[in-house]
Amino acid sequence: MKRFFCAFAFLGLLTAAPAQAQRLGYIDTEFIMGKMPEYAQAQVELNKLSDTWQKEIEFQKKDLDKMYRNYQNEEVVLTEPMKKKRQDEILKKEQEIKAYQTKQFGYEGQLFKKRAELNKPAQDKIYEAVEKMVKAKKLDIVLDKASEGVVLLF
Repeated sequence: MKRFFCAFAFLGLLTAAPAQAQRLGYIDTEFIMGKMPEYAQAQVELNKLSDTWQKEIEFQKKDLDKMYRNYQNEEVVLTEPMKKKRQDEILKKEQEIKAYQTKQFGYEGQLFKKRAELNKPAQDKIYEAVEKMVKAKKLDIVLDKASEGVVLLF
């Protein structure tokens, strides 16, 4: 039993030694990107696009509200087939608005893609700088502080 305990302790020390020898670095990409003019310019362009799309959605919603108010005002004089047709038109318009909103602002929407495209040059610069720092300081691991979870860069 004593031998087993000694062997187990020895193995524990062997596996712990390499973990202690690793050199660790931290960066905050959010802070760094906030200081880059390329990132600021990209944000301005993204805000313009977002505002344009948002105004288009608001215009479509006003049109939908107008359609709905007209339907309510005329509902009394409409026949059942005409009511059904108007209701279908209103529902179709709602679905079109939601589809457009998802297309522009959804997870894989135009804004998401444009943000990735515009931020890529700034992110590449940061990555290159981190790579140089890793080589110069001989770091084993670099963690990104700005991420919600811990992101291992190297």
